[in-house]
Amino acid sequence: MTGWVCLEPAAILTRLRAASRSCRTATMASQPLGLTEESGPSPGDSELAVNPFDGLPFSSHYYELLERRRALPIWAARFKFLEQLESSPTGVVLVSGEPGSGKSTQIPQWCAEFALARGFQKGQVTVAQPYPLAALSLAVRVADEMDLTLGHEVGYSIPQEDCTGPETLLRFCWDRLLLQEVASTRGPGAWGVLVLDEAQERSVASDSLQGLLRDARLGNLPGDPRVVVVTDPALEPKLQAFWGNPPTVHVPRDPGGSPTPVFRGTAPTDLVEAACHAVLELCQKEAPGDVLVYLPGLELRSVYNPRIRAESQVLRPISRCQAEARQRRARGFSSGSCLCLYPKSFLDLEAPPLPQPRVWEENLSPLVLLLKRRQIAEPGEWRFLDRPAPEALMQALEDLDYLAALDDDGDLSDLGVVLSEFPLPPELAKALLASCEFDCVDEMLTLAAMLTAAPGFTRPPLCAEEAALRRALEHADGDHSSLIQVYEAFIQSGADEAWCQARGLNWAALCRARKLREELLELMQRIELPLSQPAFGSEQNRRDLQKALLSGYFLQVARDTDGTGNYLLLTHKHVAQLSSYCCYRNRRAPARPPPWVLYHTFSISKDNCLSIVSEIQPQMLVELAPPYFLSNLPASESRDLLNQLREEMADSSAGSGPSPTKEFRDACVLQ
Repeated sequence: MTGWVCLEPAAILTRLRAASRSCRTATMASQPLGLTEESGPSPGDSELAVNPFDGLPFSSHYYELLERRRALPIWAARFKFLEQLESSPTGVVLVSGEPGSGKSTQIPQWCAEFALARGFQKGQVTVAQPYPLAALSLAVRVADEMDLTLGHEVGYSIPQEDCTGPETLLRFCWDRLLLQEVASTRGPGAWGVLVLDEAQERSVASDSLQGLLRDARLGNLPGDPRVVVVTDPALEPKLQAFWGNPPTVHVPRDPGGSPTPVFRGTAPTDLVEAACHAVLELCQKEAPGDVLVYLPGLELRSVYNPRIRAESQVLRPISRCQAEARQRRARGFSSGSCLCLYPKSFLDLEAPPLPQPRVWEENLSPLVLLLKRRQIAEPGEWRFLDRPAPEALMQALEDLDYLAALDDDGDLSDLGVVLSEFPLPPELAKALLASCEFDCVDEMLTLAAMLTAAPGFTRPPLCAEEAALRRALEHADGDHSSLIQVYEAFIQSGADEAWCQARGLNWAALCRARKLREELLELMQRIELPLSQPAFGSEQNRRDLQKALLSGYFLQVARDTDGTGNYLLLTHKHVAQLSSYCCYRNRRAPARPPPWVLYHTFSISKDNCLSIVSEIQPQMLVELAPPYFLSNLPASESRDLLNQLREEMADSSAGSGPSPTKEFRDACVLQ
């Protein structure tokens, strides 16, 4: 007697994949790489053609997309690319082409075909993207074009979201996550082919990955890995010199027409009004096609100043490379109008050829920590496409030394090795580790996640009711405790989006904070760090949380010099005020600002602001900060007060045996 078993479609698909995987591996590994001008099955062969990645027949949708793919400019370079990928003597291939030519979608698919045909043992193609959203959207698009299921053969890895599995052959990854992975391994990483896409964006992670791989001698590594660098033609000469003239594939220009840009004589003051008037004029003339309006590109970027350890918002003109990339997006639409609300001389005289390298503009402490993990002893031994300022590297080394992340030889200390495991800024990772000694791990995990993913309120209250709901979430101890209170209330609400909207909170950011907290907890459990039970709200927990924060953020302390809210920063003589979102500013008069505060960020703007602030006691700062840090502070009344306080505390404890602080330092070697 024969019985029938009813399976769900998902279960059927899983069984079909499992049945075809063994035959797929054996067949593809034995086949030579097919270097033909035209690749892929033809629509007429649809009944016989089988997808080599999952062993299932191709769908009709696959053939529709295949016709569009073959019309892309990059398709004409397919044969040459695969040939160079196979035969490159150094394992490196450079791909240079204009935006919109199909590089980001087609190159990864061809690399996946290459890896599958060669039967790579590691078997994975990783595509690094400078923006998390780009990694996600490309994974969705490429999975559709390859007729595969997202999360199986094609996946992505972005902050707080890993959509991959054991079957994943092609992974799109945020380049910062990939840099963290590569820094944690001895070899080049767990991939057979690495694609560094959008290299012209000059992100810190992309430049750093190229520096790590420059001298890796890929041809001598197990598995014969490959590196593909995809860029705009403007950066091609620099990359060729950096990689030693590797084989270069040039993508043909798109022959399709595009609207001729019309430039204005001067840039208008009111951009929105000028754009509306320009479009209305074209409508009155009944001009055919769509209208594309380009505003005078100014780009607002956060630039870190190592001298004062602060970020400032800098308005810069976009590069010619970026401006030309925007205009090329209109290729293929010959009918229509393209208006540029700026003179042509703007691009020729004011715009730089390429964007500024991010390594010139960011705090390099996290990067130097990763370099030290790779046993690169000195910054001078590190290869950069564009070397950062020496003072930026020295400031990063000094900060890591203050945090006890370096030993006497300048290498990573035991504490530094643990700090480098966390996907957090070094000072925040140090505070999280210190919470293990001060029994406030639960609260510090929440705070670390909130400081990273959810900065708090995103706008001023819209009405009195919303303001009252916000005040109910503020904590008397300051902004750091308020963030913990916000998170706890968010969890108690069931992560309700309407609850967040009623209080002006970013629901998506709070959801990211919850995921990040889970990841941090899992990491601490994996490396067997001690945990503690929640005790938020108790007086002891209040002091313990302040100690943990000061252990990592003693560099970021300010003192109210005159009792009016003008704070002088300890590490330099800048004066700042509390942010308008600070809970201390929302308290009713005559509440006096706290005399000593710890702040999370200091930004240079019209009103120099300290953001996310909590009151501290100077005695606690003296106990927890390294003595040489206090000695190295610039001359000020604040430094004199701290040194005097240190002498008084030393005299009072001279006859009473070792202090609790010394025992703490000896126990966990935090200082």
